[in-house]
Amino acid sequence: MNEVLAVAGLTRSYAQAGTVIDVLRGVDLAVAPGEIVALLGASGSGKSTMLQAIGLLEGGFEGSIRIAGEEVAQLDAFGRTRVRRERLGFVYQFHHLLPDFTAEENVVLPQLIAGARPEPALARARGLLGTLGLAGRLDHRPSKLSGGEQQRVAVARALANRPMLVLADEPTGNLDEATADKVLGEFLRLVRGEGSAALVATHNERLAARMDRVVRLHEGRLALL
Repeated sequence: MNEVLAVAGLTRSYAQAGTVIDVLRGVDLAVAPGEIVALLGASGSGKSTMLQAIGLLEGGFEGSIRIAGEEVAQLDAFGRTRVRRERLGFVYQFHHLLPDFTAEENVVLPQLIAGARPEPALARARGLLGTLGLAGRLDHRPSKLSGGEQQRVAVARALANRPMLVLADEPTGNLDEATADKVLGEFLRLVRGEGSAALVATHNERLAARMDRVVRLHEGRLALL
């Protein structure tokens, strides 16, 4: 089967104070359907830049990005929005939940935006949140949830539209160690259960070791571990 993600020659540079900083130097990476890959690297190594490029959230890069066989690097704004909506899910270090909406509503809303009918969207949200142990917190707004609960809602939101690929940027980086272990375990179980692939950026080697494969980003290049 073709890769869910195929990146070739991904390059990103910044000009700062008259100096050119090469953040990504010709990165190549393939992710198979259902595979969970850890993107390991120190803070400032370019992990977030790489995920933003793959997620079509940032321009200014060179190279090829193919998602489900489609070349997406040069799509216009409408095409990028379509790919993000139909094929990608995102989890960030900070949950970025909508503060005025309940946990349930935060997971329903992206489905409605994608064209789902309200009843199936509600059932999907309740199923995902229930799987993550939040069946009793559906009507709570983010401010009434713990950090771990907030991040679980963010995970459910990322999976709501059944993405082919989940991009997670330090998804447990804002949690204490015990909570991070638990949330990551639930994230891995849910992603595997849904059949999605995932690329997870982290600086934590212990957490990275729980994934199917680990690649390290160092000085703008990837190395297999």
